[in-house]
Amino acid sequence: MTVVYIQTLIKMILGKVVGTVVSSSKNVDIKGARFLLIDKSNQRGEKKGDYLVALDLIGAGHDELVMISESTSARETPTTVSKPIDAIIVGIIDMIDENEKVVYKK
Repeated sequence: MTVVYIQTLIKMILGKVVGTVVSSSKNVDIKGARFLLIDKSNQRGEKKGDYLVALDLIGAGHDELVMISESTSARETPTTVSKPIDAIIVGIIDMIDENEKVVYKK
């Protein structure tokens, strides 16, 4: 018998909310769904100019630093299972400590 281990890399993306995305036609049937335009950021909240659209179910506001899950992880919540979602906001960041130094604070 051969045992094969597959390592999956799961990572969170940091980004700043820079806008709202409105679509008159969509294939997402989630009550209260709101899509936000996110500019990916580093751990200090500095924008990278690399954008994505993420489903927001937690009420993130403009210019807030958020944590985002992408791909399969975005479709594993009770609300998004089997839905065509590729990115979802999973948290609003209050503070980031890097090597015992606060590098971001809301």
